[in-house]
Amino acid sequence: MKVLILGGVAAGTKVAAKLLREDQSCEVTVLTKGRDISYAGCGLPYYVGGVIREKSELIVNTPEKFAALTGARVRTRTEAVAVHPDKHTVEAKDLETGEAAEYGYDKLVIATGASPFVPPVNGLDLKNVFVMRTPDDAIGLRAAVEAGEIKRAVVAGGGFIGLEVAENLAAKGVKTTVIDYAPHVLPNFLDPELSEYVENKMADAGVMPMTGVSLEGVEGNGRVEKVLTSKRGMKADALVLAIGIRPNTGFLEGTGIEMFKGTILTDQHLRTNVPDIYAAGDCAMVANRQTGKPAWSPMGSTANIAGRILAKNIAGRESVYPGVLGTGVARLPGGLNTGRTGLTETAARAGGYDVETVLTVLDDKAHYYPGSGLFIVKLTADRTTRKLLGVQVLGPGAVDKITDIGVTAISLGATVDQLAAMDFAYAPPFSTAIHPFAQSINILMNKLDGGLESITPQEYANGAAEGYEIIDCALAPALPDKKYVDLTRIEGDIPGLAKDAKLLLVCTKGRRAYMAQNRMKYYGYTNTKVLEGGTTFTEIEE
Repeated sequence: MKVLILGGVAAGTKVAAKLLREDQSCEVTVLTKGRDISYAGCGLPYYVGGVIREKSELIVNTPEKFAALTGARVRTRTEAVAVHPDKHTVEAKDLETGEAAEYGYDKLVIATGASPFVPPVNGLDLKNVFVMRTPDDAIGLRAAVEAGEIKRAVVAGGGFIGLEVAENLAAKGVKTTVIDYAPHVLPNFLDPELSEYVENKMADAGVMPMTGVSLEGVEGNGRVEKVLTSKRGMKADALVLAIGIRPNTGFLEGTGIEMFKGTILTDQHLRTNVPDIYAAGDCAMVANRQTGKPAWSPMGSTANIAGRILAKNIAGRESVYPGVLGTGVARLPGGLNTGRTGLTETAARAGGYDVETVLTVLDDKAHYYPGSGLFIVKLTADRTTRKLLGVQVLGPGAVDKITDIGVTAISLGATVDQLAAMDFAYAPPFSTAIHPFAQSINILMNKLDGGLESITPQEYANGAAEGYEIIDCALAPALPDKKYVDLTRIEGDIPGLAKDAKLLLVCTKGRRAYMAQNRMKYYGYTNTKVLEGGTTFTEIEE
């Protein structure tokens, strides 16, 4: 069987390698536009910051090494320019010689990836305008920083790549500003209140976020000197474009392959609507595992998983790709990490779920262990079914472990009740005696069952606490001009507080406020609320 693969980064090389392990009789040819194959695109920001020291570490495989390991033939600097499904052929151009050639196939895999979106504004031809997609991009940016050319930089784009580049530039001493047209950084990845928390931590670290602004141009004499936005111009020595990517699918026009906004639509077997043509990676659409709706997931993880399943299907081992959960993790400016899987509150409400959420602030390991920190965890669940729908987490530590537990739970359709009292690993260097994920689940169950009556940080920001008296329930008085109530001294009526008064109980993380609420309910206080996340997450207005 003759299998032709267009694209040689993540999905394309995974298909080739897995297919030849499944069936070594296949004749597999990979055509790729670049000089490199199988490079670590997600590692590029960390090369800029010097975390990855040598550029050779970005190249997972050379064409020669990959061919020797797998048996696939690799042709670099070869761009597919047309596909002819009726003839089972692909027309491709040699980018070195300009010569055209025709390649036949029995099965065709389109894994051409995506390219950075470059907006139509003036000045992008100036020196020190960078994108961040290939090793050459990262090498160029790092070289300019190390040569002392860049003291101030603007990063256009507040998604994963933009924030990771910003973090690494800041680590190299570059004064960095991040701009984004969306209302917040990490739009669609986190709920707004968590994005706002990220922005505050960025600003504290000297990486300034400017949201709700558009890039309007660049000025300079031969090189970047000023970046123009819809709000104001900013002096800068460099502009990094991380606004987004667009699928490389223009050459498929006229093939009859069904697409949506430039992405190739596939079924659960990664097949297109055209016989013998498959697609995977950043150029292809998959499905959301929870909703069943089409989802674009331009992630290296998705490309590799889909590529493996695609190869098994070509080899005759029918395999289904169940879809993505929108899972991701990232290191952010300000010593903060973030992770998410499943539906955010925003997405769950838009999807028609009966939504309940809780936001918790918890120790990430035993509080007495050196290097311990906090997790801020937001869980989203369905009230009716009690199924866990989504997990969002922020913190300086291993946010991936909270995220990945959520992946497992949501993938298996677990309810919060099934997740309670699970036997998670514990030792002081790694976790707390009750795992932070389990603690978050317990708090969510308390809320679902009525034991915790609370106001979320977003509800507080929206004015839900209007008319409530704020009561300081911290370990020691922490809120100036607010009445302080010591949890350990609640033994009946509290002087100055009526039993039916509207009281918002606030402590550092939310735990002591909940314990105070529990006691106050016992003594007849009927109208108390706890501020979730306490003052760790929300700044209390005077």
